Amino acid sequence: MAGLTTDTPHPTELTLHQASRVLEIAFADGARFSLPCEYLRVLSPSAEVRGHGVGNEVLQVGKINVNIRAIEPVGHYAVKLVFDDGHDSGLFSWQYLYELGANYDAYWQKYLNELAAAGASREPL
Repeated sequence: MAGLTTDTPHPTELTLHQASRVLEIAFADGARFSLPCEYLRVLSPSAEVRGHGVGNEVLQVGKINVNIRAIEPVGHYAVKLVFDDGHDSGLFSWQYLYELGANYDAYWQKYLNELAAAGASREPL
C-alpha cells in the first residue's frame, strides 16, 4: 500500500458528529481523539492555509461555526475533508490526524495566540 509504513497510525474508527461539530477518530494503538471541525479547518494541510513555504502561512479567522460536510477517502492513507465554507483542498493523512490529536492542546493554544497577536477573531465577520 503506497503511503503506509510500519509507523503509520492505522485508524479503526472515524465518526463525524455534525451537531457538535467534532470528528472522532480512533487508532489501532488505542489512541482516540475528538477533534473540533474548527481546529481541523484552521490547521488544514492545504496550501491555502500553510502557504507555499515557511513564513507564508495564512491565518484562518472566523471559523468558529465551520462544519464538515463530507469525508472522502483518499487511498488507504488519508481523507479529504470537505468543509461547509467551501474549503476542500487539504488531504489529511492518518499520520497528520494522529499528530493533530496528540498535540491538540499545544497546537490550539498556538493558534489562539496567533489570533490574539493579529487582533483577529474566531467569530465570523
